[in-house]
Amino acid sequence: MPELPEVEVSRRGIAPHLENQQIADVVVRDRRLRWPIPEAVSKVVGATITRVERRAKYLIIHTTQGYLIVHLGMSGALRVVPTDTLVVKHDHIDLVLASGWCLRFNDPRRFGCWLYSEEHPALNHPLLAKLGPEPLTAAFNVEHLYSVSRGKLQAIKTFIMDNHVVVGVGNIYANESLFKAGINPKRAAGKISRARYERLVPIIKETLAKAIEQGGTTLQDFTQADGQPGYFKQELMVYGRGGKLCMQCGGRLKEIRLGQRSTVYCTQCQR
Repeated sequence: MPELPEVEVSRRGIAPHLENQQIADVVVRDRRLRWPIPEAVSKVVGATITRVERRAKYLIIHTTQGYLIVHLGMSGALRVVPTDTLVVKHDHIDLVLASGWCLRFNDPRRFGCWLYSEEHPALNHPLLAKLGPEPLTAAFNVEHLYSVSRGKLQAIKTFIMDNHVVVGVGNIYANESLFKAGINPKRAAGKISRARYERLVPIIKETLAKAIEQGGTTLQDFTQADGQPGYFKQELMVYGRGGKLCMQCGGRLKEIRLGQRSTVYCTQCQR
């Protein structure tokens, strides 16, 4: 599943091609995504795209006639292609521009979504209204994380992956951030000291920011018609390395399940 950095790289890749462009048509080939694509998405036909925003892992396409809410799901990808580009399997929807190009959404597993909202969805849409702060903003800080953690017996790893606490800290980045901060992922969030949160918060920010930066530098081309956009090569210390040697102490990394997700950590480096 694309994580926050991949979604942000997608936003940066498509935004220059969409913003200030008029929507000529919305072509829906298959409405059967995570939620059926509503007829209301056609309300944006004739509108001009003013901005492409990201909130958590949702893309919000601002238009002069409402908002489109897009989620990539587990296998979704966006490409900007000429309108007459050959349609391939799982190309479910086109946002056709008057320029002769279109934003094409391909999703083999159909867990993505395309929805419509007349008002900015971050204010009152049920998918976005109760989300926590963005991790790369000032709203995500030590005071916030420490205060909401008090009394929580939940494991710190699942705690920082909770979108009501902070958005976008997916499984990869939770594993990596906790390793860098030297925190055992099984520890109760409420029993971690403020001093340790003072170390963890900037590490989360740095880890996500670096992933976005790497994505931007290795991105292939969102106007390629014959493949997926290229993402960054991740420099992973623990994620996916269960049973291998710790790069820091040389000990054997342990892999367990937390919140039904694979969790890898070092029993020596993380306390």
